[in-house]
Amino acid sequence: MLLNYIGKPSLHLPICMIIWGMISILTGITNNFVGALLTRFFLGFMEAAFFPGALFLISKWYKRSELGVRTAILYCGNIISNAFGALIASGILDGMQGKLGRAAWRWLFYIEGSLTIFVAICAIFILPDFPATTKRGGWLSEEERRLAMRRMEEDAGVGDEAETEVGGHAAGLVMALKDWKVWWMSLAMTSQVVCLSFNAYFPTLSATMGFGPTVSLLLCAPPFIFTAILAFFVSRHSDKTQKRFYYIVTSFFFGIVGFVIAICTMNTAARYVSLFLMAQCYAGFVVMYAWVSNTFPRPPSKRAVVLALVNAFSQLGNVAGS
Repeated sequence: MLLNYIGKPSLHLPICMIIWGMISILTGITNNFVGALLTRFFLGFMEAAFFPGALFLISKWYKRSELGVRTAILYCGNIISNAFGALIASGILDGMQGKLGRAAWRWLFYIEGSLTIFVAICAIFILPDFPATTKRGGWLSEEERRLAMRRMEEDAGVGDEAETEVGGHAAGLVMALKDWKVWWMSLAMTSQVVCLSFNAYFPTLSATMGFGPTVSLLLCAPPFIFTAILAFFVSRHSDKTQKRFYYIVTSFFFGIVGFVIAICTMNTAARYVSLFLMAQCYAGFVVMYAWVSNTFPRPPSKRAVVLALVNAFSQLGNVAGS
């Protein structure tokens, strides 16, 4: 809602990133439980603004028939981080212990926080604003800017701002809270997040195949690389057919098959196949995010609240899954 009000994602999103990068660095200097708890709380608080804000930015530039593949490209960053995050962390923890008299786990937060701040500073100069708030004479000509706005008007049949915003930006919050579809979407997303909570235990699941720690971490990468590629093509085809439901259901059906295989056998090959089947659930999850954006196109203030609310509510699934 704040992002929709200020209309400057090129500042809002990078500033959130810079703050959480700084908090991540501060996590590395904590010396007690209270300090760690506070830094983790505020880290999550700042990170929470990024993903729904990024989805909202995409929905301001692309039509409903184009959202699926763009959402997939955005979310593939998260999927790829699942592939290599644990391995990179393992390398830092193994190689940085005692450097400059600091424990390796502290270096992990120093390095990750510094990289976040660097990327955020670059994003200030790369990210665009909304079509209506993009600086005239900037990276778009006036004709191109009007074309971008016109595309969105034609997609929804009405204007994105003046014709749909009634009662001010705060009215979007009330509209979202009163819409029963928002709560059904939130419940559906929460159910999916519970299903995807295996992600937290993926290295442990990989280790059950009997390999050493490094090999087990390496084996985590291929399932998520496969998933990132699959998510892109599934979302692209979903955009082309303008269908969402069947892609989501099919993806999670194969995920269920993967869960059953993992439960029923200790055969190494079968268990590794099950990891691929479980990981590909993210393809359906990405399509679900596009479905949420499609379902609540106007007014923008409501769409902004819906994306944030559904994303926040769904994180209860991680609590249940843990």
